[in-house]
Amino acid sequence: MNLSKCKIINLPKITDRKGNLTFIEENRHIPFEIKRVYYLYDVPGGETRGGHAHKRLQQFIIAASGSFDVIFDDGFERKRFHLNRSYYGLYVAPMIWRELNNFSSGSVCLVLASDFYDEDDYIRDYETFKKMAKGNEKKF
Repeated sequence: MNLSKCKIINLPKITDRKGNLTFIEENRHIPFEIKRVYYLYDVPGGETRGGHAHKRLQQFIIAASGSFDVIFDDGFERKRFHLNRSYYGLYVAPMIWRELNNFSSGSVCLVLASDFYDEDDYIRDYETFKKMAKGNEKKF
């Protein structure tokens, strides 16, 4: 299914005694052109973010600071990833329900997106998402 397309991608890490550097190049380190960047921060303890899927949007999620969990659901199975390093990230394919939780204090979640914000691309109801995922099963 589509969940198999979601994976951890290691990024270049240049190590130096004065501090490390990591960079990301579109269509080279991640499989899409970057059209939007946003970040989540100051998430209160116990809160969950996400809770939606995208019809077409691809994303790349990085724990720029601290740690958090990302739970993926393709309508058939669920998988949890723990992000806690700034030199790798998690590729999110289209039609994946995602939830982010278990944020450590001071964590920053950086997200690179393949397109500009488009409310019509969101699926915000889980039952609707499951029906769409099951209807698209043969397309994946």
